[in-house]
Amino acid sequence: MIQDEYPIIGLPTRPEKPRQKGLTHMLDKALSVREVEDILDVASEYIDLVKLGWGTAVITPDLQRKLDVYREASIPFYFGGTLFEAFFLRDQLDTYRRLLDDLSVRHLEISDGSVSMSHEDKLHFISEFAKDFNVLSEVGSKDANNIMPPYRWVEAMQAELEAGSWKVIAESRETGTAGLFRPNGEVRTGLVDEIVTRVDPRDIIFEAPNKMQQVWFIKNQGPNVNLGNIAPEEVIPLETLRLGLRGDTLFEFLTPGVTPNFDASPSGDGQG
Repeated sequence: MIQDEYPIIGLPTRPEKPRQKGLTHMLDKALSVREVEDILDVASEYIDLVKLGWGTAVITPDLQRKLDVYREASIPFYFGGTLFEAFFLRDQLDTYRRLLDDLSVRHLEISDGSVSMSHEDKLHFISEFAKDFNVLSEVGSKDANNIMPPYRWVEAMQAELEAGSWKVIAESRETGTAGLFRPNGEVRTGLVDEIVTRVDPRDIIFEAPNKMQQVWFIKNQGPNVNLGNIAPEEVIPLETLRLGLRGDTLFEFLTPGVTPNFDASPSGDGQG
């Protein structure tokens, strides 16, 4: 890559894979095998985890072939929490476990964003599944009108991590208009500030599908914040935001002592 031969001074350091922080969590909405191969051709180095959204895995043709492509690239994957909820609603979690075992899926999302489930039951499921799987649990509602106070987010995250979750996912929906965000996509800054003061950000994946939201988290939590629900075509653009190689974060990570050449700075709109 160009950066190896023509290094730019002071770019942020990104941990090598497998990373425990600075994760990029990609959303796969029923990509074809060929599409996955094409994406991994250019972006596999920057993808840490893949979610096969909602219940798409159930109706995706050639699912096993696609999972094998991710395995060959050493990229973990899991099925969306809505599929867990669909099996939960029908009292079929044993069937769901058998499905995961048969497909050799080792990561699992446990969520209650759309169903009614007591938190005690959710913690029980996390504890039980964590014996055999890497569990991600999701906190927050998909209903934009269901606004949880910050202390409940914190308590839920702490309890779920203690129960055995590897990471907790802070909900925003695919659209970035619920949970962490207001219906217009604006970050609930007070909520995020409360969460990160009481829960280690390395244990949280913040769903941030939109560029404006990604920029906010990088500026506030640094380049190695865990970000989720990233569209496949946005994986490399997100990495440039993390490294200060896009106008929105260009001045965020300059090495102390390096004087910016402001005279050479373009007067564009920050979309570069």
